[in-house]
Amino acid sequence: MNRTSRHPMRRILLSAAVLVALVGVFVVRLVDIQVVRAAELNEQAQEARSEPVTVYGARGDIVDANGKVLADSVMRYDIALSPKQAVKGPVARDEPDPADSEKTKRVDVPLEQVAAELGAVVGLTGDQVQGIISAALAENPDSDFAYVAKLVDTETYEKVKALDIPWVEPYQHPSRRYPNGAVAGNLLGWVGSDGDPLAGVELSEDECLASEDGEASWLHSLQDWVKIPGTEIVHKEAHNGGTLKLTIDTDLQWAVQRIALDRAEETGADWATVTVMEAKTGRLLAVADVPTVDPNDPGATDEDDRGSRSFTAPFEPGSTFKALTAASVLNAGKADPLSQVVAPYRIIFPNGANINDSAGHDPLNLTLTGVLIESSNTGMSLFGERLTDRERYDDMRKFGLGEKTEVGFPAEEPGDLHGDPDVDWDNQTKYATMFGQGLTTTAVQIASAYQTIANAGVRMPVTLVDGCASDDGTATTAPSTGTQVVSPEAAAQTSQMLERVYQDAWLSDQWKIPGYRVAAKTGTAQVPDGEGGYLKGYLVSVSGFAPADDPQFVVSVSIMNPVKMNSSAASAPVFQEVMSQVLKKYRTVPSGAPAPELPATW
Repeated sequence: MNRTSRHPMRRILLSAAVLVALVGVFVVRLVDIQVVRAAELNEQAQEARSEPVTVYGARGDIVDANGKVLADSVMRYDIALSPKQAVKGPVARDEPDPADSEKTKRVDVPLEQVAAELGAVVGLTGDQVQGIISAALAENPDSDFAYVAKLVDTETYEKVKALDIPWVEPYQHPSRRYPNGAVAGNLLGWVGSDGDPLAGVELSEDECLASEDGEASWLHSLQDWVKIPGTEIVHKEAHNGGTLKLTIDTDLQWAVQRIALDRAEETGADWATVTVMEAKTGRLLAVADVPTVDPNDPGATDEDDRGSRSFTAPFEPGSTFKALTAASVLNAGKADPLSQVVAPYRIIFPNGANINDSAGHDPLNLTLTGVLIESSNTGMSLFGERLTDRERYDDMRKFGLGEKTEVGFPAEEPGDLHGDPDVDWDNQTKYATMFGQGLTTTAVQIASAYQTIANAGVRMPVTLVDGCASDDGTATTAPSTGTQVVSPEAAAQTSQMLERVYQDAWLSDQWKIPGYRVAAKTGTAQVPDGEGGYLKGYLVSVSGFAPADDPQFVVSVSIMNPVKMNSSAASAPVFQEVMSQVLKKYRTVPSGAPAPELPATW
């Protein structure tokens, strides 16, 4: 008989007994874990779990019309530690063995030394680091999380990691960066150290740009508090902000800022603004304010210079406003470009209003075209009184005056049309508002009014934001529906008269742009001080568009208190240089036929 077949039942019984014994061991162990030691093990598991920490979503990018990044989020790091782990004992570290340079030995590094090493990297003393630990434990003996430093750069992060302190953990934290410095800084605004938007489109478009933070936690080893890979639990997902697309062209914005700054310094001006707008769309291609702010360091700029005066600094527009009054008179059929008046140096109207021109002269036989060329206050008053105050006021509102633009820029001013004409306009205001005094506008509003004239009388919404592409893939776009303010015929006639101003007025030699027909008007105005008076000095300006035979671009220039040249001669070269730059950049087709001849006198 084969030996392997003996006593089979004995082997079966023995195997069964071993199996029962093993099952018994597992059952006992299971009862021990789930019943006897359940509370103790749960406590250990909780100790191994880090407290939930914030997982930051990245704030959305701001890009220009061509997709060039104007503001983005770069990675910074918050350095945190576990106070309760820090005080459990010294940190074990491998250090070179003095007895054998090829070997290391395990040493225990006390908290005092570790705190000093960490502090030296993040810019604190060792005592300050220990103070953070002590304060956290005083508030909560089981404290597992406290910040040592926030928003440190990558170099600091790497140095912290190199210390290999098991109870210190860096966390990613997106921070804001403006790669082009002060270019468009007046428009962009900035965010605070806590990430909250404080100015510019960062503030006004926060709904698009804002991210949503999440929350997560990890398991750590109990012995040395090292994060255990693969144990992350996400309690709340983080979401990045959307991408905000502006209408601004970064290269053009840089060039316009440079031109404006050079002229402001040359003339000793307090500040200057230049607005470039598409005539057919109302899109802002450049909005330059100088001085301007670098959003990377807004504290380095005086507080008054950190915003965009193009939106926030109302002023009496002066003679640039005469084009609007002329358009209203033409639209109402009360005159045409060749209609005639006799314009004296001074007129005292029957209601007692006393109006005069800027310089003495004999009575002038002027057409409406000539009134604009000579910039005659008396002549424009004689044409303007052909309309009622209410008619002119209603047209002003249609031009977008007296209310904020569609941009909704932070601290934007609506301007002031001196109240209700039927109630608030006195005899002098009735006439002063015909030639840009007794009311206020902003630079962007004047650019918008000239856009309306250039665009066959259709005012388009002023647009700074093209749209927002959200993190979830949805997108919004800017409104594009226009409003007919004056008739196409009235707009065309006003444009032709402004061409004669460009060709025949006193600055004609200073703003010539060869090859193109241009329509433009100058102005000299006072700026309210907000307390019922006026600031010292004058604001000189030019507004116009080109090519006048097929308008594509509007440029509006304002220079405040150019003490070395306190007239529109200070602003005319800026208009010429900026408009030339714009026409060249966008390869605008030169004009064909010459401007129509319109007599100025009779």
